[in-house]
Amino acid sequence: MDKEVKNEDLKIELRTLTKDDYLGLKTSMVEAYSDWDGASFWKESHINKLIKIFPEGQICILVNGAIAGCALSLIVDYDQFGDNHTYTQITGNSTFSTHNPKGDVLYGIDFFVHPNFRGMRIGRRLYDARKEICERHNLRAIIAGGRIPNYKNFAGTLNPKEYIEKVKGKEIHDPTLSFQLANDFHVLKILKGYLPGDTESLEFASLLEWNNIYYQEEDVHINSKKSVVRLGLVQWQMRPFPNMESLCEQIEFFVDVVSDYQSDFIMFPELFNAPLMTAYNHLSGAEAMREIAKSTIPLRDKFLEYAISYNINIITGSMPYLKDGVLQNVGFLCRRDGSYEMYQKIHLTPAEKSAWGMVGGDSLVAYDTDCGKIGILICYDVEFPELPRLLADQGMQILFVPFMTDTQNGYTRVRSCAQARAIENECYVAIAGSVGNLPKVHNMDIQYAQSAVFTPSDFSFPSNGIKAEATPNAEMTLIADVDVDLLKELHSFGAVRNLQDRRHDIYKIINTTGK
Repeated sequence: MDKEVKNEDLKIELRTLTKDDYLGLKTSMVEAYSDWDGASFWKESHINKLIKIFPEGQICILVNGAIAGCALSLIVDYDQFGDNHTYTQITGNSTFSTHNPKGDVLYGIDFFVHPNFRGMRIGRRLYDARKEICERHNLRAIIAGGRIPNYKNFAGTLNPKEYIEKVKGKEIHDPTLSFQLANDFHVLKILKGYLPGDTESLEFASLLEWNNIYYQEEDVHINSKKSVVRLGLVQWQMRPFPNMESLCEQIEFFVDVVSDYQSDFIMFPELFNAPLMTAYNHLSGAEAMREIAKSTIPLRDKFLEYAISYNINIITGSMPYLKDGVLQNVGFLCRRDGSYEMYQKIHLTPAEKSAWGMVGGDSLVAYDTDCGKIGILICYDVEFPELPRLLADQGMQILFVPFMTDTQNGYTRVRSCAQARAIENECYVAIAGSVGNLPKVHNMDIQYAQSAVFTPSDFSFPSNGIKAEATPNAEMTLIADVDVDLLKELHSFGAVRNLQDRRHDIYKIINTTGK
């Protein structure tokens, strides 16, 4: 084993242990624990039993046929032990009677790398294999009790908690703990007497956990949330409609088309029903807007009807809404189960206030759907980063933004801010607007839009952060799939972690809407 091996001669193999591996495993283990006076070694009967009860959990790496490292594991029902346990308890005094195939945690009972092969990422390969086992068995976490062998050199000046904090801050290197932290484990607590005889750690140990972000409760099989969600966006052509019936026919056409592609959502733009104002050209803009507000509830009911009959969740864009003499810009989430929610535009543009006398809303909430949690903001709202951040804190995975912009510079504001919201909140953002012209309709003359779906900017997503985008200024539908499971991976393992790395110690945003 002391013979120098050239890199070009190396052959590395990762596989499960077999009974024939015992002698090689023992040799490697003796060398790995040569500096630990209190170390004990597995008997052949122990290894054979582990292989019998849980063969997949016993893995090794061979370098040129010699065992270079090994990881041994059990599946346990962690509630039976809790965070205050010893190594003897978790292994059933080395009988492994604690192994439970129906348990919820993969427990690491041993891990070692032969000193001759350190620096070859043997340990990382073993840890990655363990994580795959955890994910494959749908276990919620990997738990292990980790030694802190360098603590003996600092026990005179630091308690275990202080020592671990300095290891986390890379002020101190611990050969075991530093490696585990680098592999995305975090310390749950400090255990005393976990491994009797571990004089290097002074019998202290760190209880470590790696969370499986893909873990799902197995008691839900029907109507479980989808990982890949299909979005349908309507880039709506503004044109005169002779009556409400004609408008509804056009709405149903798009719902029908998008649902034919098994889309989960369809979204219409902001104030898509503005063509109804044509009938009130003789009135002022404010009066005309109040007149078409009378059609909002009937339109909501139509959308609900379409959501059920076409089996699709509909985001209605927005419409004027009049209640107790107050005019607001609102829309509806019409779920395909027949339920609905009303959302409000919170920030109104100067034109909305001066031309129509609208008033901003005061409610902000992320909505549960059969495809996960979504947020909905209307146009100008997306230019205020506080709102999406509050929705992200509620678990939002997809942000929908119906908008209406007249010029390209107005559109650029909405688009640029939407892209920023996708990055900073680690979510998908879908925007849909109107195109075309409405002659003789005050404050609604021209429209410019390019609907799109934006993503975070990381390796699992398009490099430009654009999932799909429509042709500018042309009526069309845009259909795109988004994978919400990729967001879970991003939150924990992204190149940067915008949500995780916020400094709550110096700033925070508070939702005062009561929602």
